[in-house]
Amino acid sequence: MITLTIDGRTVEAREGQSVLHAALDAGIYIPHLCDHPDLEAKGGCRMCSVTIDGAEKPVPSCATEVREGMVVDSHTEAAEAVRRTSMELMLATHPSECTGCPKYGKCEMQSMYQFMGVSAQAWRHHPRSVPTNDSNPLITHLFIRCIRCGRCIRACQDKRGVKVLDYVHDKVGIHAGVPGGKSLADAGCRFCGACIEVCPTGSIVDTVGRMERYPAYADNVVPCRAECPAHIDIPAYIRAVKEGRPGDAVGIIREKVPFPLVLGYICNHLCETGCKRSDINAPMGIRNLKRFAVENDTAQSWKEKYLHTAPPTGKKVAVIGGGPCGLTAAYYLRKKGHDVTVFEKRPELGGPMTSGIPGYRLPPEEVRKEIQLILDAGVKAEVNREITSAAELKKDFDAVLVAVGVSKGRRLPLPGADFKQVYTAMDVLADNRAGKDMGYLGNAVCVIGGGSVGFDVARSLIRRGMTVNLACLEQADKILADAEDQEEGAEEGVNILPGRAFEAIEGTPERVSGLRVHTVLSSTYDKATGKVTEVAEEGSQTVIPCDSVVFATGQHTGLSDYENFGIKLNGRGYPENDGFKTSEEGIFAAGDAVTGISFVIKGIAQGRGAASEIDKYLGGDGDIDETLVERTANPHIGEFPGFAALPRVEQEVMSAESRKANNENVYRTYSCEEASCEAQRCLQCDLRLQFEKIKLWSDFGGVEA
Repeated sequence: MITLTIDGRTVEAREGQSVLHAALDAGIYIPHLCDHPDLEAKGGCRMCSVTIDGAEKPVPSCATEVREGMVVDSHTEAAEAVRRTSMELMLATHPSECTGCPKYGKCEMQSMYQFMGVSAQAWRHHPRSVPTNDSNPLITHLFIRCIRCGRCIRACQDKRGVKVLDYVHDKVGIHAGVPGGKSLADAGCRFCGACIEVCPTGSIVDTVGRMERYPAYADNVVPCRAECPAHIDIPAYIRAVKEGRPGDAVGIIREKVPFPLVLGYICNHLCETGCKRSDINAPMGIRNLKRFAVENDTAQSWKEKYLHTAPPTGKKVAVIGGGPCGLTAAYYLRKKGHDVTVFEKRPELGGPMTSGIPGYRLPPEEVRKEIQLILDAGVKAEVNREITSAAELKKDFDAVLVAVGVSKGRRLPLPGADFKQVYTAMDVLADNRAGKDMGYLGNAVCVIGGGSVGFDVARSLIRRGMTVNLACLEQADKILADAEDQEEGAEEGVNILPGRAFEAIEGTPERVSGLRVHTVLSSTYDKATGKVTEVAEEGSQTVIPCDSVVFATGQHTGLSDYENFGIKLNGRGYPENDGFKTSEEGIFAAGDAVTGISFVIKGIAQGRGAASEIDKYLGGDGDIDETLVERTANPHIGEFPGFAALPRVEQEVMSAESRKANNENVYRTYSCEEASCEAQRCLQCDLRLQFEKIKLWSDFGGVEA
């Protein structure tokens, strides 16, 4: 260590450290603008000028290394004169109005002129008339606020190696920009956001509204991770795939979820809705890359850490329900050292993953492999075991988690809904997954409901050789199922009838003959009352001929069917809960049993949350986070001409005719080349968070030392 004196204080600094950063580390504020701790010092702005004993004139402290015994003074008249002149030159062409600036209240230059006591009225103002460039995706450049500090240029050229930004000398003077007047995309920008992160003023900023979507700054920077209910470190695992390390990618994914391959097949990929790449051309194929990583992980180097558990706590936990939520909670509670037993009423663990979702979307053997890893970690399971009272079960356990899901189908209150040939989607999907003879449905089936479950039923029955009409109340552009489900279902022969209201099921209690509907031009749903208001098309009533009707119109827990389950249920038959806690001490509830029907990833997120709460209840710290893969990210991403135009690599699917004859997996995973190409499209938004945050004068308590 080196000892020196700064503004009368004895300071210890590291060898090779600059005087400026030695002062800042010691809590002594010296104004600085062009300097940034992650960039090479240039000393161009002169705002950090100080006087050093033995030197003839002030020097920039950012470009001056500490020496043993050095005496530094930042308050001499000579140093302050240099700073004042430098500030006046910058302010001369800078807008005098600050409140409209995107960085108002966070601007480094604003902080400095407040520190120096510079008054806006004293500025000799010669504003530049430079139009704002808001033609690029993700990044807006307000040239009038550029102070030519060069930070963005150094970040782009040196830190990132992209070499798009430079000083531009045109009719309005010198400023940072893209030479030749090119767009960022045409110049080869990687849209990493480094220039935004280091800009000290409001010159280079995120596009309007981009940083206002989430409460946390980091979530706005990396929205894919924020949108993922389990908050998987998506940029990190995509980077691992790009670098040819699929095993590391799987380890990163498994830090947050125990079903990576399941998600690689059927996740509703909310992460892709947040992907910034969408603003350039198309979002990343995040789900498809997840599947590729798992299917190409031969080493499973993460496995030892994944199966490692904490020492036994002596606490016992019962989990009612072996679906995604229950199994996730069980795994993380076992990792914390608790003795965990899962009770499942069906013959097999997995919930909808093994008893509902069709095989063409999710191969059952792959689900079983992931469940086995949970059992290998020490989770016990009892199948064919229906629990009718959580309160009774609690007598033998320290905590109980109710994660029964929503396995009971709902029927609309239509005349004929109780006919013999009327079924719910849950029963039909279970029979289909079990490979049972489904001749009881007849040759023509009407499916009511346009969600993912409805399309699962319809597409499964098409594979059974049946004629299927799928009708739903929603208009075509409001159907709830994924666009790919709708498109592929139509290709396979599902007749989709949007905008239909249901009047009655025709026929007799023993034989269904049709579904009577009429067309609606629009409909609105009132959440408060649960009522639907529709505008019907006059004279549109018709009967859709069919042999059976399947309701895919919602599900419920079935808990109200039990005489005394032991916890309070609300009017819909769901457990009353507050932060996973139910009405009874030590009994918790999570997953679809609390939220209603949702996607597997949300069930996993609920399971994680419940595991944390139960661990705290049992005396633990509730921390279930773990690191299975150590990782670093190279900030130097380099040049990539044509990066913005890279097309999304779509997952190949069998032809419709081949799909109809195939109840197995119909989606081909990426090849290694395709995965690499797709992973290279990532903007690597998380690299932006590597930059050290600059402390403003106010962060030093509003005083100099």
